[in-house]
Amino acid sequence: MTGAPYTTSTALLEAMSEAGIRYAFANLGSDHTGILEAYARAAQSGTQGGLPELILCPHESVALSAAQGFAQVSGEPQAVLVHVECGTQNLGGGMHNAARGRVPVLIFAGLSPATQEGELLGTRNEFIHWLQDTPDQRGLVRGYVKHEQEIRTGLNVKQLVHRAVQIARSEPAGPVYLTAAREVLEQPLEPQPDQREWWNPVAPAALAPSVADEIAEALEGARAPLVVTSYLGRDPAAVAELVTLCEMVAVAVIESVPTRMNFPADHALHWGYQWNSAGPNPLLAEADVILVLGSDVPWIPSRNRPSRGAQIYVVDVDPLKQQMPLWHVPARCYAQADLALALRQVSGRLAERAGLDGAAVAARAARSRDVHDAQRACWAERERPAADGAITPEYLVACVRDAVGPDALVLTEAITNYQVVSEHLAASRAGSLLGSGGGSLGWAGGAAVGAKLAAPECTVVSLVGDGSYLFGIPSSAQWMARRYGAPSLTVIFDNAGWKAPVQSAIAVHPAGLVAGGGFSASFRPGADLPGVASAAGGAYARTVTRADRLPKILDRALDHVQRGRPAVVSVRLAGQEEPPWLG
Repeated sequence: MTGAPYTTSTALLEAMSEAGIRYAFANLGSDHTGILEAYARAAQSGTQGGLPELILCPHESVALSAAQGFAQVSGEPQAVLVHVECGTQNLGGGMHNAARGRVPVLIFAGLSPATQEGELLGTRNEFIHWLQDTPDQRGLVRGYVKHEQEIRTGLNVKQLVHRAVQIARSEPAGPVYLTAAREVLEQPLEPQPDQREWWNPVAPAALAPSVADEIAEALEGARAPLVVTSYLGRDPAAVAELVTLCEMVAVAVIESVPTRMNFPADHALHWGYQWNSAGPNPLLAEADVILVLGSDVPWIPSRNRPSRGAQIYVVDVDPLKQQMPLWHVPARCYAQADLALALRQVSGRLAERAGLDGAAVAARAARSRDVHDAQRACWAERERPAADGAITPEYLVACVRDAVGPDALVLTEAITNYQVVSEHLAASRAGSLLGSGGGSLGWAGGAAVGAKLAAPECTVVSLVGDGSYLFGIPSSAQWMARRYGAPSLTVIFDNAGWKAPVQSAIAVHPAGLVAGGGFSASFRPGADLPGVASAAGGAYARTVTRADRLPKILDRALDHVQRGRPAVVSVRLAGQEEPPWLG
């Protein structure tokens, strides 16, 4: 049995490239023999430009995070190659993040060979082929993907790949999953033609005219209108349209658990952020008309909800949240629409109606400016070290903000310091802030590699907790950054343990034993977190414990990043002991 020059594997990779996939982030295995041969033949013939560039990833979850980060920055789908069901399971929480973040990613996994007696090229010839066979491999991801399918013959492989990517790209976007047995991947074929012109994503949806009219009428008559958003900034055009509408009507904006820069933080109509707030937000409670524009969690009903009389309108690419079993917002109207297009429609209807009260708009704008300025003054007061010179989270974020400037691309996975990052980073440029969109930790390590590959001109900075950093398998992520020339700065908020689950326990049991210090989730003995990056990726690695040293070390770290070397700075926050390795 000998290999053929054009096989299902060749057509598979060609179709990925035709569909706009630039990179295949891969953790390879025995199921990928045809794919390896296809890449080798392309290199020999000089046709490798027609295939996605192969990025080797020592761990699957890092591969998926990298593909997600690239897709989030570029808007273009990317591919992940993993090894049968074992590699699929190693995707872990990355599947959750790609699904919840609505990110177009094509995941391809091989299957154990379908024959065992030598009937076809690719038949079973290693003991693992029996151990890695499972009755329903696609079932491992069925709850997280938009589409899953097995490629059973090479004769229609391009059609199946293009269809999968079309589904992944169409809003609400998300991951898709394809599989194929090794014999299918080795199948000889006649070269297949390019199909890209037939597989565009579904065109953006607009609001029904009656819905645009209803929203415009509600805004005209509103006393205290408000926008709540979380991920509208997935589309930079939507940010510009939101600014236009808000300025027209003097509508204030609250960002709830934001995973993007949705509205400029320096704008007078920006009313701050809310995460797991312990009490009600009075600015939300006073609103009489609320537009929920691109948000999974606009508020937490048990703690922080609008007034019962508020008129609520939900406009989203995913207004029903069908992947979330329990979800409800008491809205008058739910509309599925492209947010930039919908906002443009509402602004246009308001201009046509000419029924806005100019005096009321001016009064709201003046009041909003007062609220905005008072918030910012309060936050600025917190941007200082502790009395003993220790580093507070607020001071840390302020130092990072001043060091990296407004043009950096910041990835946030700071968990218990999400609110602090939002308030003190003050992101005001569309596309300058990125979160995973989900709740599985470890995204930022790989995502920073993907983001840098997508935007090589940008300084990429990750703000992560110590738990998030470890979940991200930094040995793999930092090795990839070094090999593929994708340096970034990682800043670790070192709480010396898992702070989030302790806070969750205290929130449920405020007078319990955990609240009294009866449980510890500390990372003791402490580890040299930056040292992992130094060993695996040659990173500039420093741990900082004193506020007076922080600005200078951040400057040095950024200088290394600008010269092509990754940097990891771990910052021991106030209230934590000095790391033992510092002596």
